[in-house]
Amino acid sequence: MTATALRALLASDHVTHVPGVYDPVTAALAVRAGHRAVHLSGAAVTAIALGGADLGFAHGTQIADRATTLIPALGGVPLLADAGTGYDDPLHAVWTGLAYARAGISGLHLDDQVNPDHRGQPVGNQVGGRERAGRAVAGREIAGREIAGIGLAAAKISALADQVPELALIARTSTYAAHGLAETIVRCRAYAEAGADAVLPEGVDSLDELAEMHRAMPGVPIVISRSEAGGNHPAITDADLAAVGVRLVLHPVSALLAAMRAASLVYRAIAESGSAEPVDRMPWAAFTALVGQEEALDPDARYVPGGLQT
Repeated sequence: MTATALRALLASDHVTHVPGVYDPVTAALAVRAGHRAVHLSGAAVTAIALGGADLGFAHGTQIADRATTLIPALGGVPLLADAGTGYDDPLHAVWTGLAYARAGISGLHLDDQVNPDHRGQPVGNQVGGRERAGRAVAGREIAGREIAGIGLAAAKISALADQVPELALIARTSTYAAHGLAETIVRCRAYAEAGADAVLPEGVDSLDELAEMHRAMPGVPIVISRSEAGGNHPAITDADLAAVGVRLVLHPVSALLAAMRAASLVYRAIAESGSAEPVDRMPWAAFTALVGQEEALDPDARYVPGGLQT
């Protein structure tokens, strides 16, 4: 899958909502719901594959491996994947991009944080050309997200755009928390000039600030995240978002959190009453249809006399 479908969404004049998926079943559900693109987050891969928190434990190789299991279920719907920081330098970013392209991923977003994250350090310090930034998480600000120099971050984008053109590139910047909107715009403009297809300004949430970004770089598509990790987000209509240049709205972990909630209710019901009946569940017939059980059995019916009962 090339970047064509994702770039078409970014070039449109409307907002596309992009939900997170994390296995073939959720990928199939998203397609059945009519979504035109889906997202694979590092947080989801870390939780599902490792049972860990999103602290940089999942490498790009693991995200690419997970993506290979999703692509057949997507039926051509493009997959946008989290590439973290792209790792240390442009060479590593290109290696990551090539691995993603081989896996069938259509696009990635690349953060301008330094890998690995360093936490618990003062916000706003300048250290060796790198900037310290805070990050709002569930209503709190965690200090110590180290921001790469703008030159290094732009060089990763430029290298990817040049050497992995089959991927759509979304440049994500985390500078807003420490340095505000003006610096965020400077960085987004630099990343777009380096070859990014769109920008994702983390923390820029209000319609007024999104409008200011759009005025400063009118030809650059904007992507925003509605992750629950960022706490509450302002209610803005799709029409208003489209008017200020927003083209994709990511919902990276909504389905994962919903699934974990449903599973916790089932486990509790079984523990307390010995039955899952009180909890609403997908019917077994719907599940087997989703995973293609009848289609999988069809070759046996056609090619084995009497089916498998021989």
